[in-house]
Amino acid sequence: MTPDQHLETLRTEGLRLAAMPAAALDAHVPTVPGWTLERVVRHTGRVHRWVRTTLAAGPGAELDGAAQPESLPRGPDCLPAYRESLEQLLAEISAHDFDRGAPTFAGPGTVGFWARRQAHEVAVHRVDAADALHAAGGPPPEDISAESAADGVDEWARLMLVRALPADRIPSELHGRTVHLHGTDTADAEWLLRFGPEGVTVEAGHAKGDVAVRGTAQELLLTMWRRRPLAALEVFGDVTVAQRLVDAARI
Repeated sequence: MTPDQHLETLRTEGLRLAAMPAAALDAHVPTVPGWTLERVVRHTGRVHRWVRTTLAAGPGAELDGAAQPESLPRGPDCLPAYRESLEQLLAEISAHDFDRGAPTFAGPGTVGFWARRQAHEVAVHRVDAADALHAAGGPPPEDISAESAADGVDEWARLMLVRALPADRIPSELHGRTVHLHGTDTADAEWLLRFGPEGVTVEAGHAKGDVAVRGTAQELLLTMWRRRPLAALEVFGDVTVAQRLVDAARI
């Protein structure tokens, strides 16, 4: 996906989150113990505020030195406050070239890094909120677009998983093993994950692994982010390797 598409995903998913009904704020998120719909809204809005502050500080700013943003209000007021935080973030990202430098938690990066990270942050949390609403008797969650979900899996693998499992933290059951992820509803949505002495390496494309995990891009994304059970996907080969991956990827 292009940075413009990331920005559009951020806008679309953010507006879906902002439109959650105030009457359901107390609903519990079934896949994130201890979280309510309100906590999802307030958390995501505070992250938006933090990223906006980081980008506004300029490319030479220190990430650790970024001012901590004000928390969103509690209760129904969190919803309009979230929408305002979303709009301010969109405006801040749009005010800069995507290639402009920006500090990130992965080292020096770009404004485009944050467009992508926030797009997938809000997409997963919007599903959290929609799951809470559905569990409370509301409609089922709207789907994340297949293209966006596939890009989210790519980001999860290349950025989040690689950082979460350096070589010295890879579980022994994963050492020397490979996992093939295959998104069935999107072109080129295949990855081979290798776990070895150098950590996690990710290769795009079709390849045979010790285990293959297949499903729609959204199912893959939500399973890797621990929002859906592995049993929701097709698994071929050593299922214990796939389960150990999901268990170890606590990001």
